[in-house]
Amino acid sequence: MRVLNSGFLLLFAVLAAASGGALAQEVKISHQWTEGVDGRDRATRVFVQEAESRTSGLKFRIYPSSSLKIKPPELLGALQNNSLEMAVYPLTYAVATVPEFSLAGLPGLVPNLQAARALKDTEIYTTLQSIAEANGIRIVTWWWSPGAFFAKSRAISDPQSVKGLRMRAADPLFERMLKEAGASVTNIPSTDAYAALQAGSLDAILTSYEGFVSLRLYEQAKFATLGPTLFMSLTPLVMSLTTWNKLSAEQKSAVEEAATISNAYFETIQRDVERRMVATLTSAGGTIHRMTSEDFLTWLQLAQRTAWLEYTKTNPRAQELLVTTVQKFLERFGSKDDVINSIFGDDEKK
Repeated sequence: MRVLNSGFLLLFAVLAAASGGALAQEVKISHQWTEGVDGRDRATRVFVQEAESRTSGLKFRIYPSSSLKIKPPELLGALQNNSLEMAVYPLTYAVATVPEFSLAGLPGLVPNLQAARALKDTEIYTTLQSIAEANGIRIVTWWWSPGAFFAKSRAISDPQSVKGLRMRAADPLFERMLKEAGASVTNIPSTDAYAALQAGSLDAILTSYEGFVSLRLYEQAKFATLGPTLFMSLTPLVMSLTTWNKLSAEQKSAVEEAATISNAYFETIQRDVERRMVATLTSAGGTIHRMTSEDFLTWLQLAQRTAWLEYTKTNPRAQELLVTTVQKFLERFGSKDDVINSIFGDDEKK
């Protein structure tokens, strides 16, 4: 009987190894935004519901508003050492460690949601995933958040209009462009922007429409500059690579299927996010300014000779990423003039 029992134990061990194991622990998901208000929180809840319905033994718990007491800049380290399993994480927060991630926030590079979606099934995504995994995390979703200039005392139009302003953009290369235009910059998480605007240490901010509403920045910044966005941030749901590697094949499949559904959900709500932001700001007594095509092109030219150029100097892989991204957009949308016309086709009718 002892021999038989030993044989069964050995068989179970072999079967467990063959299945690749399965993660049984609760998966913690941290993010910095308001529960139920910010689209990134809502999309995370869609992801969780879909993933849990597709496999047994995989449970998630969401911690909004940084309630795990992990500050946004510290999330990457927590993911890398696996003290945190998942986070909704702006990739530009990691550029000090992973400079290639500045691609996710280069000014004017990804001007709308259609362009963001077009990158998903290309080598751009594959390369960013490879870079992420080399740094201990896996990109799970493909959530791009459009944003804008928001200012306290005056509308922002062309680069001349930011001269003398104290501004925040979250990415050092974006800030490089703002400095060239005559602004001074500070690099802080969006969650610190309200206090900085209130205290007067910040005059204007580039942030997502989602963050502007969910962090109540409309209470401090009363001028919004809309149109094709210079600010489009890739803020995906990411997973510790250690956690990902512990998942069984079934669990990985469930996560990927849930990510696909949450991607579709997130893009849908982003199509309406500008309208929601405008309604919120105007109700708070704010003013909307629409950027002209001439202003946008002036910003784009400044971006290319500052932020884009600096990015190409990061390393050969960064240069290849940027060149390939531009090529993909031209292949998908036509010539540069075609791209600009498609961007402004609807905006200039408003």
